[in-house]
Amino acid sequence: MMKDSKALRYLRRLIRFDSTSNLSNRYISKFLEIKLRKHGFYVEKIQYRDSKKVPKVNLIAKKGLGQGGLAYFGHTDTVPAPSWFTKKATPFEPVISQGRLYGRGSCDMKGSLACMLDAAQQVPFDTMVRPLYLVFTADEEVGFGGAKKVVEESKLYREMIKHGTVGVIGEPTEMGIVHAHKGSLTMRFRTIGKAAHSSTREGKNANWQMIPFLHEIWKIREETETVTDWFDDRFDPPTMSMNITMSDNNSAVNVTSPRSDVQVYIRPMPNMDCEPLVKRISHAAKKLDIDMSIQRNCDAFWSDPDSDLVKKLKSIMDTDKVDTVGYATDGGVLTEMENKVIFGPGSIRQAHTNQEFITLDQLRLGIAAFRQLIDHYCCELPIKIVR
Repeated sequence: MMKDSKALRYLRRLIRFDSTSNLSNRYISKFLEIKLRKHGFYVEKIQYRDSKKVPKVNLIAKKGLGQGGLAYFGHTDTVPAPSWFTKKATPFEPVISQGRLYGRGSCDMKGSLACMLDAAQQVPFDTMVRPLYLVFTADEEVGFGGAKKVVEESKLYREMIKHGTVGVIGEPTEMGIVHAHKGSLTMRFRTIGKAAHSSTREGKNANWQMIPFLHEIWKIREETETVTDWFDDRFDPPTMSMNITMSDNNSAVNVTSPRSDVQVYIRPMPNMDCEPLVKRISHAAKKLDIDMSIQRNCDAFWSDPDSDLVKKLKSIMDTDKVDTVGYATDGGVLTEMENKVIFGPGSIRQAHTNQEFITLDQLRLGIAAFRQLIDHYCCELPIKIVR
């Protein structure tokens, strides 16, 4: 059955588009737009250029009349694939082996897109009494820029909010129901020196200025890992998982580094006020004359674990379990949509790996579950699906 599924054919085609976040997603979006229009969707297209002037496309599609209904959110971009697990295949040439389909984006999250496309085109228009929305965004992997544009500019998104449409962010959860995730905040710091031969007095090493600041960051990080005021035991790990990266781009040990760059990344949790923490870090940077910028990528995601949507998914998947996760999604930008969950095929353990795959069984479950959601929220008479 899976060999002949439209989802499998869609997924193979989607993987062949190299839609890495630093590239344009125009071509994969054009393919999706053609398929959506063919199957009766009205398509709103939001085009923009990212910070490096690369053209990007968001698609917001609607099928059916009435109000409310169901919205599915997915992203078309992927992380890079600098290395791959076999010389016999490239990351953008799908390979099926032992019940798995390998390829960049197969799990995160083109497999989910393919399942929803398959499920959506099965629904007869004359059975629909409420709308189905499909939203395909750019730049999810690099700061959720596409979703932010949708929130700012999409008329169809405003329609969803006005009429209480329920939302499913189809990220890989192994078909588990996720009602909360951490947020995403990036702080960037820079010091400027002067390059010169290190044996002379002519240079100024930017790293020396950064070192006392790093000590302050280390103390704050230790606090967030040990003081329970910063914990939320609903998550694993229960902390903000504070991370740091450093670079001075200096290739020679006898040259004074002319620049030092540090990034600090934190994952705030729902209902947690991290502004005092940000202020302390900002104060330390200002005191040491270090340039600082803040990028608030997305809020923490929270939805009622006892909502009707969660109850419906529990029924579909025959489970009582509802989870939280540590990673962030477009859902952290869609804050006005009150009734939403993270739910989709594939395992986050496979996302971003150099042997990324999704199992054919997960694709089968994804098609069936998405179809039942559409039937429940968009159609007059539910159609029983045998899984």
